[in-house]
Amino acid sequence: MNVIRSLGLLLLAALAWSAAATAFAQRIPAVTVYKTATCGCCKDWVKHLESNGFRVESHDVTDLDRIKQNLGVRPQYASCHTAIAEGYTLEGHVPASDIKRLLAERPKGRGLAVPGMPGGSPGMESAPKQPYATLLIDDQGGARVFEQH
Repeated sequence: MNVIRSLGLLLLAALAWSAAATAFAQRIPAVTVYKTATCGCCKDWVKHLESNGFRVESHDVTDLDRIKQNLGVRPQYASCHTAIAEGYTLEGHVPASDIKRLLAERPKGRGLAVPGMPGGSPGMESAPKQPYATLLIDDQGGARVFEQH
């Protein structure tokens, strides 16, 4: 009888672990990244997201400008890669901490952008560090500072 009871407790523990693992996996934000195949800093940014708990689906594309245009990324906010997370557009080397804050606060707007490729930003750590801002892009194409780095 003790063996049956032990097996029952083991089964209950396994089911509880499975449910907890499934719930955890569902909470991990997914980010879909569009980049060119040859861009090393884009690959480094993807690694930055993964090391900060994001699930990343990366797509190498040949017409990145078309994707940016379809997502409403204006040229003044452009960088070397574009991504989507929970309906928000992410342009450039946006730090994972800013994305987590965006998804927690859910402000009105199109998404976040780090224009250009500022040194010291995630994926650009090998370049000399320079101050930069993460911008919150509004639905009309304007922007305001979301975070200073």
